[in-house]
Amino acid sequence: MSNYQRDDAAEYMEDDHEMQDADDMVDDEFTGRGGAASDSDVEEFDYSNNKIADTSAEQARKGKDIQGIPWDRLSISRDKYRQTRLQQYKNYENVPNSGESSDKVCNVTQKGTQFYDFWRNSRSIKSTILHFQLRNLVWATSKHDVYLMSNFLLTHYSSLTFGKKEVLNVRGHVAPSEKHPGSLLEGFTQTQVSTLAVKDDFLVAGGFQGELICKHLDRPGVSFCSRTTYDDNAITNAIEIYNKPSGALHFTASNNDCGVRDFDMERYQLVKHFSFPWPVNHASLSPNGKLLAIVGDNPEGLIVDPNTGKTLETLSGHFDYSFASAWHPDGITFSTGNQDKTCRVWDIRNLSQSVAVLKGNLGAIRSIRYTSDGKYMAMAEPADFVHVFDVSKGYETEQEIDFFGEISGISFSPDTEALFIGVWDRTYGSLLEYHRRRNYSYFDSFL
Repeated sequence: MSNYQRDDAAEYMEDDHEMQDADDMVDDEFTGRGGAASDSDVEEFDYSNNKIADTSAEQARKGKDIQGIPWDRLSISRDKYRQTRLQQYKNYENVPNSGESSDKVCNVTQKGTQFYDFWRNSRSIKSTILHFQLRNLVWATSKHDVYLMSNFLLTHYSSLTFGKKEVLNVRGHVAPSEKHPGSLLEGFTQTQVSTLAVKDDFLVAGGFQGELICKHLDRPGVSFCSRTTYDDNAITNAIEIYNKPSGALHFTASNNDCGVRDFDMERYQLVKHFSFPWPVNHASLSPNGKLLAIVGDNPEGLIVDPNTGKTLETLSGHFDYSFASAWHPDGITFSTGNQDKTCRVWDIRNLSQSVAVLKGNLGAIRSIRYTSDGKYMAMAEPADFVHVFDVSKGYETEQEIDFFGEISGISFSPDTEALFIGVWDRTYGSLLEYHRRRNYSYFDSFL
Protein backbone atom coordinates (compact mmCIF):
# COMPACT_ATOMS: atom_id res chain seq x y z
CA MET A 1 0.00 0.00 0.00
CA SER A 2 1.04 3.57 -0.44
CA ASN A 3 3.23 4.83 2.39
CA TYR A 4 1.02 7.83 3.15
CA GLN A 5 1.14 9.51 6.51
CA ARG A 6 -1.95 10.70 8.34
CA ASP A 7 -1.88 14.27 7.03
CA ASP A 8 -1.31 13.09 3.46
CA ALA A 9 -4.31 10.78 3.60
CA ALA A 10 -6.55 13.42 5.13
CA GLU A 11 -5.52 15.94 2.48
CA TYR A 12 -6.18 13.40 -0.27
CA MET A 13 -9.73 12.75 0.91
CA GLU A 14 -10.59 16.33 1.77
CA ASP A 15 -9.34 17.73 -1.53
CA ASP A 16 -11.15 15.29 -3.78
CA HIS A 17 -13.83 13.39 -1.96
CA GLU A 18 -15.71 15.28 0.73
CA MET A 19 -19.15 16.75 0.13
CA GLN A 20 -17.71 20.24 -0.11
CA ASP A 21 -20.38 21.87 -2.27
CA ALA A 22 -23.29 20.44 -0.32
CA ASP A 23 -21.55 21.16 2.99
CA ASP A 24 -21.07 24.80 2.11
CA MET A 25 -24.77 25.12 1.30
CA VAL A 26 -25.91 23.76 4.64
CA ASP A 27 -23.24 25.15 6.97
CA ASP A 28 -25.55 27.85 8.30
CA GLU A 29 -28.27 25.28 8.85
CA PHE A 30 -26.17 22.91 10.94
CA THR A 31 -23.58 25.13 12.60
CA GLY A 32 -25.79 28.13 13.26
CA ARG A 33 -23.24 30.55 11.85
CA GLY A 34 -21.55 31.38 8.59
CA GLY A 35 -18.24 30.04 7.36
CA ALA A 36 -17.04 26.62 6.41
CA ALA A 37 -17.63 23.75 8.78
CA SER A 38 -14.78 21.70 10.17
CA ASP A 39 -14.40 18.63 12.32
CA SER A 40 -14.16 20.86 15.38
CA ASP A 41 -17.36 22.67 14.38
CA VAL A 42 -19.30 19.44 14.30
CA GLU A 43 -17.80 18.10 17.50
CA GLU A 44 -19.01 21.14 19.45
CA PHE A 45 -22.56 19.76 19.18
CA ASP A 46 -23.78 17.18 21.69
CA TYR A 47 -25.59 14.93 19.28
CA SER A 48 -26.34 12.46 22.06
CA ASN A 49 -28.78 15.05 23.40
CA ASN A 50 -29.95 16.17 19.96
CA LYS A 51 -31.89 13.19 18.67
CA ILE A 52 -33.27 15.21 15.77
CA ALA A 53 -29.81 14.92 14.19
CA ASP A 54 -30.39 11.19 13.77
CA THR A 55 -32.70 9.67 11.17
CA SER A 56 -34.99 6.76 11.98
CA ALA A 57 -36.58 4.24 9.64
CA GLU A 58 -39.97 5.88 10.24
CA GLN A 59 -38.64 9.30 9.26
CA ALA A 60 -37.01 7.84 6.15
CA ARG A 61 -40.31 6.23 5.12
CA LYS A 62 -41.91 9.67 5.37
CA GLY A 63 -39.35 11.10 2.97
CA LYS A 64 -36.52 12.37 5.16
CA ASP A 65 -33.06 11.86 3.71
CA ILE A 66 -31.34 9.02 5.61
CA GLN A 67 -28.36 11.28 6.34
CA GLY A 68 -30.49 14.31 7.20
CA ILE A 69 -29.31 16.32 4.19
CA PRO A 70 -32.03 18.96 3.47
CA TRP A 71 -32.05 18.64 -0.32
CA ASP A 72 -35.26 20.68 -0.58
CA ARG A 73 -33.35 23.71 0.74
CA LEU A 74 -30.35 23.31 -1.54
CA SER A 75 -29.78 24.67 -5.02
CA ILE A 76 -28.81 21.19 -6.23
CA SER A 77 -30.94 18.05 -6.20
CA ARG A 78 -29.76 14.74 -4.80
CA ASP A 79 -29.79 13.15 -8.26
CA LYS A 80 -27.75 15.98 -9.72
CA TYR A 81 -25.23 15.84 -6.90
CA ARG A 82 -24.95 12.08 -7.31
CA GLN A 83 -24.11 12.52 -10.99
CA THR A 84 -21.52 15.14 -10.07
CA ARG A 85 -19.87 12.75 -7.60
CA LEU A 86 -19.81 9.93 -10.14
CA GLN A 87 -18.15 12.20 -12.67
CA GLN A 88 -15.66 13.91 -10.37
CA TYR A 89 -14.65 11.31 -7.78
CA LYS A 90 -10.99 10.42 -8.25
CA ASN A 91 -10.28 6.73 -7.73
CA TYR A 92 -6.79 6.14 -6.39
CA GLU A 93 -4.83 3.79 -8.65
CA ASN A 94 -1.32 2.39 -8.47
CA VAL A 95 -1.68 1.03 -12.01
CA PRO A 96 -2.93 3.77 -14.36
CA ASN A 97 -6.36 3.20 -15.94
CA SER A 98 -6.88 -0.08 -14.11
CA GLY A 99 -10.55 0.73 -13.58
CA GLU A 100 -11.14 1.15 -17.30
CA SER A 101 -9.31 -2.09 -18.04
CA SER A 102 -11.66 -4.07 -15.80
CA ASP A 103 -14.87 -2.72 -17.36
CA LYS A 104 -14.88 -5.26 -20.17
CA VAL A 105 -14.96 -8.33 -17.96
CA CYS A 106 -17.52 -7.38 -15.30
CA ASN A 107 -20.71 -9.33 -14.70
CA VAL A 108 -24.06 -7.67 -15.37
CA THR A 109 -26.10 -7.71 -12.18
CA GLN A 110 -29.73 -6.99 -11.43
CA LYS A 111 -30.05 -4.02 -9.11
CA GLY A 112 -33.02 -2.79 -7.14
CA THR A 113 -33.56 -5.72 -4.79
CA GLN A 114 -33.74 -5.13 -1.03
CA PHE A 115 -32.02 -7.53 1.36
CA TYR A 116 -31.38 -5.11 4.23
CA ASP A 117 -33.71 -2.23 5.17
CA PHE A 118 -32.54 1.12 6.50
CA TRP A 119 -33.07 1.30 10.26
CA ARG A 120 -31.17 4.28 11.66
CA ASN A 121 -28.47 6.83 10.95
CA SER A 122 -26.70 7.74 14.20
CA ARG A 123 -24.77 10.99 14.05
CA SER A 124 -23.82 10.89 17.72
CA ILE A 125 -20.97 8.57 16.74
CA LYS A 126 -18.28 9.80 14.35
CA SER A 127 -16.36 7.03 12.63
CA THR A 128 -12.98 8.27 11.38
CA ILE A 129 -10.20 7.16 9.02
CA LEU A 130 -6.44 7.70 9.22
CA HIS A 131 -5.32 6.04 5.98
CA PHE A 132 -7.37 6.40 2.81
CA GLN A 133 -6.64 2.86 1.57
CA LEU A 134 -7.46 1.02 4.82
CA ARG A 135 -11.15 0.68 5.64
CA ASN A 136 -11.56 -2.00 8.31
CA LEU A 137 -12.41 0.18 11.28
CA VAL A 138 -16.00 -0.92 12.06
CA TRP A 139 -16.86 -4.25 13.76
CA ALA A 140 -20.14 -5.59 15.14
CA THR A 141 -20.07 -8.26 17.85
CA SER A 142 -23.88 -8.46 18.03
CA LYS A 143 -26.82 -6.76 16.34
CA HIS A 144 -26.65 -4.12 19.08
CA ASP A 145 -22.92 -3.75 19.75
CA VAL A 146 -20.48 -1.99 17.42
CA TYR A 147 -16.82 -1.08 17.89
CA LEU A 148 -15.13 1.62 15.84
CA MET A 149 -12.43 4.27 15.80
CA SER A 150 -13.40 7.86 16.47
CA ASN A 151 -10.22 9.90 16.19
CA PHE A 152 -7.93 8.54 18.97
CA LEU A 153 -10.79 6.81 20.79
CA LEU A 154 -11.70 3.20 20.30
CA THR A 155 -15.41 3.37 21.02
CA HIS A 156 -18.28 0.98 21.75
CA TYR A 157 -21.69 2.03 20.44
CA SER A 158 -25.02 0.48 21.49
CA SER A 159 -27.79 0.62 18.91
CA LEU A 160 -30.24 -0.16 21.72
CA THR A 161 -29.49 2.80 23.97
CA PHE A 162 -27.77 5.01 21.33
CA GLY A 163 -25.04 5.41 23.91
CA LYS A 164 -21.30 5.30 23.36
CA LYS A 165 -18.51 4.26 25.69
CA GLU A 166 -14.77 4.71 25.52
CA VAL A 167 -13.00 1.36 25.31
CA LEU A 168 -9.44 2.55 24.75
CA ASN A 169 -7.83 5.96 24.37
CA VAL A 170 -4.65 5.76 22.31
CA ARG A 171 -3.95 9.50 22.26
CA GLY A 172 -1.75 9.22 25.33
CA HIS A 173 0.32 6.38 26.74
CA VAL A 174 -0.97 2.81 26.38
CA ALA A 175 0.87 -0.05 28.09
CA PRO A 176 -0.09 -3.64 28.96
CA SER A 177 -1.47 -4.22 32.43
CA GLU A 178 -0.66 -7.93 32.18
CA LYS A 179 2.81 -9.43 31.96
CA HIS A 180 3.43 -11.93 29.19
CA PRO A 181 6.70 -13.09 27.55
CA GLY A 182 7.35 -11.02 24.44
CA SER A 183 4.96 -8.24 25.37
CA LEU A 184 6.31 -4.71 24.99
CA LEU A 185 5.88 -3.55 28.56
CA GLU A 186 6.74 0.08 27.84
CA GLY A 187 3.77 0.27 25.48
CA PHE A 188 3.11 3.10 23.01
CA THR A 189 2.30 6.79 22.94
CA GLN A 190 -0.11 8.51 20.52
CA THR A 191 -0.77 5.44 18.42
CA GLN A 192 -2.24 6.19 15.01
CA VAL A 193 -4.60 3.25 14.49
CA SER A 194 -4.58 2.12 10.88
CA THR A 195 -6.69 -1.02 11.23
CA LEU A 196 -8.85 -2.83 13.73
CA ALA A 197 -10.45 -6.24 14.37
CA VAL A 198 -12.94 -7.31 17.03
CA LYS A 199 -14.30 -10.82 17.55
CA ASP A 200 -16.43 -11.86 20.51
CA ASP A 201 -14.63 -10.34 23.54
CA PHE A 202 -11.25 -9.80 21.93
CA LEU A 203 -9.94 -6.69 20.19
CA VAL A 204 -6.73 -5.96 18.28
CA ALA A 205 -5.72 -2.51 17.00
CA GLY A 206 -2.87 -2.08 14.54
CA GLY A 207 -0.84 1.10 14.07
CA PHE A 208 1.14 3.09 11.53
CA GLN A 209 4.45 2.09 13.13
CA GLY A 210 3.74 -1.63 13.32
CA GLU A 211 2.08 -1.40 16.73
CA LEU A 212 -0.28 -4.12 17.92
CA ILE A 213 -2.50 -3.51 20.95
CA CYS A 214 -4.56 -6.45 22.25
CA LYS A 215 -7.41 -6.13 24.72
CA HIS A 216 -9.93 -8.55 26.18
CA LEU A 217 -13.19 -6.64 26.41
CA ASP A 218 -14.38 -8.59 29.42
CA ARG A 219 -11.49 -7.49 31.64
CA PRO A 220 -9.80 -4.18 32.41
CA GLY A 221 -6.60 -2.91 30.89
CA VAL A 222 -4.57 -3.97 27.87
CA SER A 223 -3.40 -7.58 27.74
CA PHE A 224 -0.58 -7.46 25.20
CA CYS A 225 1.47 -4.97 23.17
CA SER A 226 3.90 -5.73 20.40
CA ARG A 227 5.67 -4.01 17.53
CA THR A 228 5.84 -6.20 14.45
CA THR A 229 8.86 -4.43 13.00
CA TYR A 230 10.99 -1.32 13.38
CA ASP A 231 11.27 -0.85 9.63
CA ASP A 232 10.30 2.57 8.30
CA ASN A 233 7.62 0.94 6.17
CA ALA A 234 5.92 -0.78 9.10
CA ILE A 235 2.22 0.11 8.89
CA THR A 236 -0.22 -2.61 9.95
CA ASN A 237 -2.62 -3.00 7.03
CA ALA A 238 -5.04 -5.63 8.30
CA ILE A 239 -5.79 -7.94 11.22
CA GLU A 240 -7.87 -11.10 11.29
CA ILE A 241 -8.89 -12.82 14.53
CA TYR A 242 -9.72 -16.52 14.39
CA ASN A 243 -9.94 -19.67 16.48
CA LYS A 244 -7.89 -22.79 15.81
CA PRO A 245 -9.75 -26.14 15.62
CA SER A 246 -8.68 -26.63 19.24
CA GLY A 247 -10.45 -23.40 20.15
CA ALA A 248 -7.21 -21.50 20.79
CA LEU A 249 -7.44 -17.77 20.02
CA HIS A 250 -5.09 -16.46 17.29
CA PHE A 251 -4.81 -13.48 15.00
CA THR A 252 -2.85 -12.68 11.85
CA ALA A 253 -1.34 -9.27 11.10
CA SER A 254 -0.61 -8.14 7.53
CA ASN A 255 2.08 -5.49 7.23
CA ASN A 256 3.68 -3.20 4.72
CA ASP A 257 7.09 -4.78 5.38
CA CYS A 258 5.87 -7.73 3.21
CA GLY A 259 5.18 -9.86 6.27
CA VAL A 260 2.26 -11.88 7.61
CA ARG A 261 2.54 -12.81 11.27
CA ASP A 262 0.47 -15.22 13.33
CA PHE A 263 0.05 -14.62 17.07
CA ASP A 264 -1.13 -17.15 19.64
CA MET A 265 -3.22 -15.33 22.24
CA GLU A 266 -3.38 -18.28 24.60
CA ARG A 267 0.39 -17.99 25.10
CA TYR A 268 0.69 -14.36 23.91
CA GLN A 269 3.46 -15.21 21.47
CA LEU A 270 4.37 -14.74 17.84
CA VAL A 271 4.30 -18.27 16.39
CA LYS A 272 4.70 -17.75 12.62
CA HIS A 273 6.21 -15.11 10.35
CA PHE A 274 6.03 -15.41 6.57
CA SER A 275 7.56 -12.98 4.06
CA PHE A 276 6.30 -12.27 0.55
CA PRO A 277 7.68 -10.39 -2.48
CA TRP A 278 5.47 -7.34 -1.92
CA PRO A 279 3.65 -5.49 0.89
CA VAL A 280 0.69 -7.51 2.16
CA ASN A 281 -2.52 -5.51 2.45
CA HIS A 282 -4.85 -8.26 3.62
CA ALA A 283 -4.79 -11.94 4.59
CA SER A 284 -7.77 -14.17 5.35
CA LEU A 285 -7.86 -17.74 6.57
CA SER A 286 -10.27 -20.32 5.15
CA PRO A 287 -12.94 -21.62 7.58
CA ASN A 288 -11.17 -24.99 7.91
CA GLY A 289 -7.85 -23.25 8.59
CA LYS A 290 -6.06 -25.01 5.72
CA LEU A 291 -5.65 -22.14 3.22
CA LEU A 292 -4.57 -18.52 3.55
CA ALA A 293 -5.52 -15.93 0.92
CA ILE A 294 -2.92 -13.19 0.52
CA VAL A 295 -3.39 -9.92 -1.41
CA GLY A 296 -1.26 -6.79 -1.56
CA ASP A 297 0.80 -4.48 -3.74
CA ASN A 298 0.63 -6.74 -6.78
CA PRO A 299 -2.23 -7.43 -9.21
CA GLU A 300 -1.82 -11.14 -8.47
CA GLY A 301 -2.95 -12.73 -5.24
CA LEU A 302 -1.73 -15.89 -3.55
CA ILE A 303 -3.14 -18.96 -1.83
CA VAL A 304 -0.59 -20.22 0.68
CA ASP A 305 -0.23 -22.96 3.26
CA PRO A 306 -0.84 -21.26 6.64
CA ASN A 307 1.50 -23.69 8.39
CA THR A 308 4.53 -23.30 6.11
CA GLY A 309 3.90 -20.11 4.12
CA LYS A 310 4.45 -22.05 0.89
CA THR A 311 2.61 -20.66 -2.14
CA LEU A 312 0.08 -23.18 -3.44
CA GLU A 313 -1.75 -21.16 -6.11
CA THR A 314 -1.52 -17.78 -7.83
CA LEU A 315 -4.63 -15.68 -8.51
CA SER A 316 -4.51 -13.83 -11.83
CA GLY A 317 -7.14 -11.44 -13.16
CA HIS A 318 -7.05 -8.16 -11.26
CA PHE A 319 -5.41 -5.12 -12.87
CA ASP A 320 -4.22 -3.21 -9.78
CA TYR A 321 -3.33 -3.71 -6.10
CA SER A 322 -5.78 -5.50 -3.80
CA PHE A 323 -6.81 -4.46 -0.29
CA ALA A 324 -9.56 -6.89 0.73
CA SER A 325 -10.25 -10.60 0.91
CA ALA A 326 -12.90 -12.76 2.57
CA TRP A 327 -13.92 -16.42 2.59
CA HIS A 328 -17.44 -17.71 2.17
CA PRO A 329 -18.40 -19.90 5.15
CA ASP A 330 -18.47 -22.97 2.87
CA GLY A 331 -14.68 -22.70 2.50
CA ILE A 332 -14.93 -23.31 -1.25
CA THR A 333 -15.27 -19.78 -2.56
CA PHE A 334 -13.66 -16.51 -1.51
CA SER A 335 -13.47 -12.94 -2.79
CA THR A 336 -10.80 -10.31 -3.35
CA GLY A 337 -11.26 -6.54 -3.63
CA ASN A 338 -9.06 -4.40 -5.86
CA GLN A 339 -8.29 -0.81 -6.86
CA ASP A 340 -9.44 -1.70 -10.39
CA LYS A 341 -12.96 -1.14 -8.94
CA THR A 342 -13.82 -4.83 -8.88
CA CYS A 343 -14.40 -7.69 -6.50
CA ARG A 344 -13.51 -11.09 -7.94
CA VAL A 345 -15.05 -14.30 -6.65
CA TRP A 346 -12.87 -17.42 -6.78
CA ASP A 347 -13.50 -21.16 -6.45
CA ILE A 348 -10.63 -23.18 -4.95
CA ARG A 349 -11.55 -26.14 -7.16
CA ASN A 350 -10.50 -24.15 -10.23
CA LEU A 351 -8.40 -21.04 -9.71
CA SER A 352 -7.45 -20.58 -13.37
CA GLN A 353 -9.96 -17.73 -13.51
CA SER A 354 -12.48 -16.05 -11.23
CA VAL A 355 -16.10 -17.19 -11.33
CA ALA A 356 -17.53 -13.67 -11.04
CA VAL A 357 -16.28 -10.10 -11.46
CA LEU A 358 -18.39 -7.55 -9.59
CA LYS A 359 -18.11 -3.87 -10.44
CA GLY A 360 -18.16 -0.83 -8.18
CA ASN A 361 -19.30 2.66 -9.18
CA LEU A 362 -16.75 5.13 -7.82
CA GLY A 363 -13.58 3.40 -6.82
CA ALA A 364 -11.63 0.55 -5.28
CA ILE A 365 -13.27 -2.29 -3.37
CA ARG A 366 -11.67 -1.79 0.03
CA SER A 367 -13.69 -4.06 2.30
CA ILE A 368 -15.57 -7.37 1.84
CA ARG A 369 -17.78 -9.24 4.32
CA TYR A 370 -19.93 -12.39 4.14
CA THR A 371 -22.87 -13.08 6.42
CA SER A 372 -22.24 -16.01 8.74
CA ASP A 373 -24.91 -18.08 6.98
CA GLY A 374 -23.28 -17.42 3.60
CA LYS A 375 -26.45 -15.97 2.11
CA TYR A 376 -25.09 -12.49 1.38
CA MET A 377 -21.80 -10.78 0.58
CA ALA A 378 -21.19 -7.05 1.02
CA MET A 379 -18.44 -5.04 -0.65
CA ALA A 380 -17.60 -1.44 0.16
CA GLU A 381 -16.15 1.19 -2.13
CA PRO A 382 -14.03 4.02 -0.67
CA ALA A 383 -17.11 6.24 -0.55
CA ASP A 384 -20.85 6.47 -1.19
CA PHE A 385 -21.67 2.86 -2.11
CA VAL A 386 -21.99 -0.49 -0.38
CA HIS A 387 -23.17 -3.39 -2.54
CA VAL A 388 -24.93 -6.42 -1.04
CA PHE A 389 -25.14 -9.52 -3.28
CA ASP A 390 -27.32 -12.60 -3.01
CA VAL A 391 -24.70 -15.35 -3.00
CA SER A 392 -27.31 -18.11 -3.29
CA LYS A 393 -28.30 -16.70 -6.69
CA GLY A 394 -24.77 -16.60 -8.04
CA TYR A 395 -24.14 -12.91 -7.24
CA GLU A 396 -26.58 -11.99 -10.02
CA THR A 397 -28.81 -9.76 -7.87
CA GLU A 398 -27.64 -6.91 -5.67
CA GLN A 399 -28.81 -4.21 -3.33
CA GLU A 400 -26.99 -0.94 -3.85
CA ILE A 401 -26.85 1.17 -0.69
CA ASP A 402 -26.36 4.77 -1.79
CA PHE A 403 -25.27 7.65 0.50
CA PHE A 404 -22.57 10.33 0.64
CA GLY A 405 -19.27 10.15 2.51
CA GLU A 406 -16.08 8.13 2.89
CA ILE A 407 -16.56 4.60 4.25
CA SER A 408 -14.51 3.67 7.32
CA GLY A 409 -15.74 0.09 7.45
CA ILE A 410 -18.66 -2.32 7.12
CA SER A 411 -19.75 -5.16 9.38
CA PHE A 412 -22.55 -7.71 9.50
CA SER A 413 -23.61 -8.76 12.98
CA PRO A 414 -22.71 -12.39 13.74
CA ASP A 415 -26.40 -13.37 13.60
CA THR A 416 -26.69 -11.69 10.14
CA GLU A 417 -29.58 -9.50 11.36
CA ALA A 418 -27.78 -6.14 11.10
CA LEU A 419 -25.39 -4.40 8.73
CA PHE A 420 -23.41 -1.40 9.98
CA ILE A 421 -21.62 1.15 7.78
CA GLY A 422 -19.22 3.75 9.15
CA VAL A 423 -19.37 7.08 7.30
CA TRP A 424 -16.54 9.59 7.60
CA ASP A 425 -17.43 13.16 6.62
CA ARG A 426 -16.74 16.53 8.23
CA THR A 427 -20.47 17.29 8.59
CA TYR A 428 -22.37 14.04 7.97
CA GLY A 429 -20.07 11.55 9.67
CA SER A 430 -22.20 8.83 11.26
CA LEU A 431 -23.02 5.15 11.64
CA LEU A 432 -25.62 3.73 9.27
CA GLU A 433 -27.60 0.73 10.50
CA TYR A 434 -29.57 -1.66 8.27
CA HIS A 435 -31.69 -4.63 9.36
CA ARG A 436 -32.14 -7.84 7.41
CA ARG A 437 -35.44 -8.04 5.60
CA ARG A 438 -37.51 -11.01 6.73
CA ASN A 439 -40.72 -12.41 5.28
CA TYR A 440 -43.13 -12.67 8.17
CA SER A 441 -46.26 -12.95 6.05
CA TYR A 442 -47.70 -15.53 8.42
CA PHE A 443 -48.35 -12.67 10.84
CA ASP A 444 -50.88 -11.26 8.35
CA SER A 445 -53.47 -13.74 9.62
CA PHE A 446 -53.45 -11.93 12.97
CA LEU A 447 -54.04 -8.50 11.48
